[in-house]
Amino acid sequence: MATQNASGRLFRRLAQGSLVKQILVGLVLGILLAWLSKPAALATGLLGTLFVGALKAVAPVLVLVLVMASIANHKQGQKTSIRPILILYLVGTFAAALTAVVVSFLFPSSLHLVTGNTDITPPSGIVEVLKGLLMSMVSNPIDALLNANYIGILVWAVALGFMLRHAGDTTKNLINDFAEAITRIVRAVIRFAPIGIFGLIASTIASTGFDALWGYAQLLVVLIGCMFFVALVINPLMVWYKIRRNPYPLVFACLRESGVTAFFTRSSAANIPVNMSMCEKLKLDRDTYSVSIPLGATINMAGAAITITVLTLAAVHTLGIEVDLFTALLLSVVAAMGACGASGVAGGSLLLIPLACNMFGIPNDIAMQVVAVGFIIGVLQDSCETALNSSTDVLFTAAACQAEERALANSAQQG
Repeated sequence: MATQNASGRLFRRLAQGSLVKQILVGLVLGILLAWLSKPAALATGLLGTLFVGALKAVAPVLVLVLVMASIANHKQGQKTSIRPILILYLVGTFAAALTAVVVSFLFPSSLHLVTGNTDITPPSGIVEVLKGLLMSMVSNPIDALLNANYIGILVWAVALGFMLRHAGDTTKNLINDFAEAITRIVRAVIRFAPIGIFGLIASTIASTGFDALWGYAQLLVVLIGCMFFVALVINPLMVWYKIRRNPYPLVFACLRESGVTAFFTRSSAANIPVNMSMCEKLKLDRDTYSVSIPLGATINMAGAAITITVLTLAAVHTLGIEVDLFTALLLSVVAAMGACGASGVAGGSLLLIPLACNMFGIPNDIAMQVVAVGFIIGVLQDSCETALNSSTDVLFTAAACQAEERALANSAQQG
């Protein structure tokens, strides 16, 4: 009995302890295991695969139910902050692309172009990207859930939510109870993050190592440097403009609690439940974040815009192509638009690089070699990209909600 009580207390302490501290412990243990025993580290990869799989499994249902419930229960005249969040998403993505252009001009990178083996066909132009987005919007709802098509899921959730606003109270209560049940499942899955990240980091280091990355050290420094600059300078400036106070406590909280998890899962979709949980912890308006978080996972792609821009300009520099100011600005627009559509293209941001390369007349076979370089450095590039994208979803949502609260407080004082 004493042993059972002790194990029960230990389980409760783990369940109620700081998730960030537990993730850091899992990270350190994973690195140590990969260093001490490569076979054992590779075996723990199943833990990481199960954790990411559980997040990906619950995320589509969570998005559908929460967005639908939020809109169905929205009262006429009740304010939300979706419009300013959408503006922050779009401006932030374009600012990231522009930052990448400037840094790439200041610190030009060269590539060792090698033949990449990939059977994925990139989009031929921005029209094809937009067409893919439109087709995703009219996807069958069951197909959208099965394939984690978040654009299609969002469209159906919004449509059902608006139609259910005319439903009876019993139906709305049922939807709310279902949303609460899904939320509880998500909380349970997130508590396993330390174990999942332990398996992910151990197996990743054991299987890939970092030897291949040294050949592209400068390119990685430019890429990750741009992402850090956006995360620690551009984003805080935008948040300060909204909330008019020191933005860094909020910035660091988002990077710590959302960015760290996204870094290891390398999936904005898988990180949606984590972001939802953080928004709830920050006591943000549920009607707002239940829509803005899944929306951000599809269009708020600052990290993807940086990746597309930096790798394209690295190819341009390697080939000795001259780039004028107007073309560089146009590249920023194309990269931002392409990044917003990255979730609708198989392969994500890397496969949108040929689209940008096409602006400079770079042949597709060379552009696909650049994509191959992206896959080589993807161990760090994709992790940092996802961490920036996902943490910014929470950051901009919180900034808009807090700005709304400040505006209401000021008007109440004046009244």
